[in-house]
Amino acid sequence: MSEETAWETLLRLMPPTAVSDTLVDWGQMRDAWDKEFPADYRRFIGEYGAGTLEDYLVVINPEPKGGRPKAELSGMLHETANAESAWAREPKSPELAGTAPELIAWGADASSDILCWDASGPDPGTWPVLVRSRDNNLWRRYDCGMVEFLACMLRADLDQNPLGDLVLWGTQPATFLNEREEGRRLEQGLDPWTGEPDPYAGMYDD
Repeated sequence: MSEETAWETLLRLMPPTAVSDTLVDWGQMRDAWDKEFPADYRRFIGEYGAGTLEDYLVVINPEPKGGRPKAELSGMLHETANAESAWAREPKSPELAGTAPELIAWGADASSDILCWDASGPDPGTWPVLVRSRDNNLWRRYDCGMVEFLACMLRADLDQNPLGDLVLWGTQPATFLNEREEGRRLEQGLDPWTGEPDPYAGMYDD
């Protein structure tokens, strides 16, 4: 599907719950990674923000290279390093045999799957999605962008579910919460994902 069709499909299947809370200097990102980031990802961050889909899949906050605390155990740099390590030691599906992608992670889920781009091409609009499945430690390629991949997941419109759980597979409508919206619901004493009163909400806040 076209990028615009994919975007319209995602908006229909996963209506935004709040204004994006993620501010990004895309010029700094370009300079730090020495490449532009895909337009659909930049549009997603501008519309939804970084956050979590169905309390399962995290769309990672854009993060420039350099100056990051070594103790940090999550985020774009950390998941990219995890992906590079996994790529070096784990099997690939036939279409990836003999390839040497430049990996940039954009997502990770509760099943320990990692979702990346192969950013080796000069046009970010053509970067495919690579998924490392923790279930079988197998890498697979999907020749679409990040937004189309998410839309296909919610429509169950791939040859099989590529992730370790069926949480997103065919889920309509789906809920995406950015960090600020999830925190706001917790402060109201609600379970962010069900909307029901949560007696434990906020008890672990600093």
